[in-house]
Amino acid sequence: MFNQSVTRVRAGEKTDRGGNTVKDWSPGGVQRLPVAALNIQPAVQSESVDEQRNQVITGYRVQSAEGTAPDIRAVDRIEWRGETYEVEGEVAEWPELFVDAVHHIEFTMRRTTG
Repeated sequence: MFNQSVTRVRAGEKTDRGGNTVKDWSPGGVQRLPVAALNIQPAVQSESVDEQRNQVITGYRVQSAEGTAPDIRAVDRIEWRGETYEVEGEVAEWPELFVDAVHHIEFTMRRTTG
């Protein structure tokens, strides 16, 4: 059940022309981390068509295996099956019963095209 894996992509930081620190999503600026032992299931699929565009939203619910808490944050991106997804909302940490530890994490990843 937890036989899927993704790559977590986290932006680095750079200084823009105005001297501000901003996210750096360039290929050389990001940190990549392989994350295994995941269960990925469809969560949402919708399509919206108008005269300007055809928008498709695809989302998946991701759950880590028992006893794991991969380093994934709401600001990260996820690469899976050749596509890039954004983490939607906060990553939920489910507590272990009777001890102060994480049982597993869950989050939703989403991709919008069009």
